[in-house]
Amino acid sequence: MTTPATPRITVATAWLDGCSGCHMSFLDMDERLVDLAQKIDVVYSPLVDAKELPEQVDVGILEGSISSESDLHHAQEFRKHCKLLISLGDCAVNGNVPAMRNPFKLADVIDRAYRENVDVQPQMPTVGVPVLFQQVRPIHGCVNVDVFVPGCPPRADAIFYVLNELIEGRTPDPSQVTRFGA
Repeated sequence: MTTPATPRITVATAWLDGCSGCHMSFLDMDERLVDLAQKIDVVYSPLVDAKELPEQVDVGILEGSISSESDLHHAQEFRKHCKLLISLGDCAVNGNVPAMRNPFKLADVIDRAYRENVDVQPQMPTVGVPVLFQQVRPIHGCVNVDVFVPGCPPRADAIFYVLNELIEGRTPDPSQVTRFGA
C-alpha cells in the first residue's frame, strides 16, 4: 500500500548587499542537504539555475541588507511572492557590515572607496554599479519579516534547525540555536 507523498516545501533564496557568507553556511549543512532535498524544492537561488522568482513560494530566505533600489526591489518581490520570509544573518537582521557606512555622508564613502584609496586610475564607476541609498537598512526596515536568524554567518546547524522546524509545521525559535555574531 502506498501513502500519498508529503508535499514538498518550495524555497527561494537571494543575497542582497552582503558577502554571501550565509549562503555558504547553508551549503555547510553538508550531508543534511541530502535530507533537505527530500523535503524542499529550491525554486530560485544563486545556488540553482532558476532565474525567475515563481508566483508563489512557501519560504523565502534573504541574506544581506538593503543598500540600493535593486536590493529594495528584490526584498519587495520576495515579500510579495513568499508566504513566509526569513531574514538570514546579521546583515539582513540589523544591517551589520554594510551599515557601517551609515554615520558618514554617502558622497564621502564613495569618494574614499574610488578615489582616495586607489593608486591606479582613481575614478568613479558609471557602468553596472547600483545607485546606493543614503542609508543602509535591514530587511525588516523595508518589508515585513516573519523569522529572524542572526549570526555572522549563522551556523549551518541554526539554518537546518529553522528549516526543519518550518518543514515540520512548527514555529522556530532561532534564539535557541544562534545569536548576533555567532
